[in-house]
Amino acid sequence: MNLNLKARAENTFDAIVVGSGISGGWAAKELCERGLNVLLLERGKNVEHPDYPTTSLDPWQLENRGRLTQADRDKCPIQTRHFSYSGENKHFYINDLENPYTETKRFDWIRGDIVGGRSVLWGRHCYRWSDLDFEANAKDGMGVDWPVRYKDIAPWYDYVEQFIGVCGQAEGIPHLPDGKFQPPMEMNCVEEDFKNKVEEKFGRKMTIGRIANLTAPVKGRGVCQYRNLCHRGCPYGAYFSTNASTLPAAFATGNLTLRPHSLTNRVLYDEQKQKAIGVEIIDTETNEVIEYYSRIVFLNAATLGTAFILLNSTSNRFPNGLGNGSDHVGRNIMDHHKGAGADADVEGFEDQYYYGRRPNGVYFPRFRNLSEKRTDYIRGFGYQGGASRTGWGRGTMDTSVGADLKEKLQTPGGWRIGFGGFGECLPYAENRVTLNTDVKDKWGRNTLTTDVEFKDNERAMQKDMAEAMAEMLEAAGYRNVRSYANISFPGNANHEMGGARMGRSAKTSVLNGYNQMHEVKNVFITDGSFMTSASCVNPSLTYMAMTARACVYAVEEMKKRNI
Repeated sequence: MNLNLKARAENTFDAIVVGSGISGGWAAKELCERGLNVLLLERGKNVEHPDYPTTSLDPWQLENRGRLTQADRDKCPIQTRHFSYSGENKHFYINDLENPYTETKRFDWIRGDIVGGRSVLWGRHCYRWSDLDFEANAKDGMGVDWPVRYKDIAPWYDYVEQFIGVCGQAEGIPHLPDGKFQPPMEMNCVEEDFKNKVEEKFGRKMTIGRIANLTAPVKGRGVCQYRNLCHRGCPYGAYFSTNASTLPAAFATGNLTLRPHSLTNRVLYDEQKQKAIGVEIIDTETNEVIEYYSRIVFLNAATLGTAFILLNSTSNRFPNGLGNGSDHVGRNIMDHHKGAGADADVEGFEDQYYYGRRPNGVYFPRFRNLSEKRTDYIRGFGYQGGASRTGWGRGTMDTSVGADLKEKLQTPGGWRIGFGGFGECLPYAENRVTLNTDVKDKWGRNTLTTDVEFKDNERAMQKDMAEAMAEMLEAAGYRNVRSYANISFPGNANHEMGGARMGRSAKTSVLNGYNQMHEVKNVFITDGSFMTSASCVNPSLTYMAMTARACVYAVEEMKKRNI
């Protein structure tokens, strides 16, 4: 009996955080800095900053010159669907064969399998939401109303931006609020030309991308070296990741215990106490099933991972999944749709080039459905892209040989410019994931079935995304304008959201305005699951701001003994 009590005490913490990605790392940092003893659980293997295996290798030092083998593709048929998965960073991604799921409709579930999760792999774009986004559902009658507004989150955007370091240019755009920016990266000459022309002819703003790459020092991290090798992991800590930023801050408190190789299976719910008492994990190396206990639980396993944990956490009180009295756990899954835009050739500027390999494009904020309303779709989209000169790779298609070929390739090629859109997906209750008790993973666990699709509103928006950019490129006087509209599959933008949405009522939502479960007060969810709508901007900055806010609230509620 004494042994059992000792073992339970050793496995007991003030807080458990499930998942070490962008939001989980923030939760660990904030809770540790507020004096809590925190266990951070991560299903993947450990990756310690700055030891990223391929980060400084030259192309000829990479196995197979960084290209994927057929064995890689066979092991990761889902990850291979995404452009980011390559021979340079394949060691960061999940093994699809060991972690199956069933696609009623195709869903590209792109997953890291490391400490730091996709914070090591993300595109780093950081844009604030505005009340155009927070009020959209209420005005359109879609989904449910957000229980927060911009004024509630603005101080937390300030807080997060100053810690992670976001470079950008203040523009005074009402629906894309300015932030606490480091000095912006520079546009090149063709981008400046396009910016000036579209602002003059269309009155539309274009700005340099706002990204979490440092252009000025932040404690413990170096500034961006313009290598554009972020996808390998940055040894300088020049872009924000859990590994380089929030994890060191959490460890510095002495309050953090990190446990990799820990696959969270379910939340433990006490029927008598009517609250969560901890989580059950499977050690992926030993297959041992272990229980850990805590006063509060933060679920940050990413949208589908968190949905699985909730649906798999059944009890007499919650036969359909933890906190699922509303039947909205696993529903309202969203992602941004991409695959539409345009590009063109640009004449002139042959005497100009640019510095280094800027790891950042330019951003074209939303301009649709602001004052003038369209009749074919609601909401809107933004563009990401940029201009560059073609490089020596064009020589593979050149018929020249010898000295002629060498001379051609010593001169940079012509300028090209292109933009792809990221469009908002509406929250549809029928876009959902469900628990699959028939298909098991490597560890004998249940799995998920995905049933998510883009619908008429997104398809109408795609058409406009292509046509509007082509119109602007043509108006700028560029040549050979090519538009395209090949809508992506859900998941492929890596911005999956929903599944445990916020709302004002426990009857129609899973969480309140502080990311706290309506029905299980000591469980908080601050990954993409809480999103009530999707906006059209990259969501990670909002995850971070909402996480920091939720942590402060959770600690205050603990002190008041409300949880």
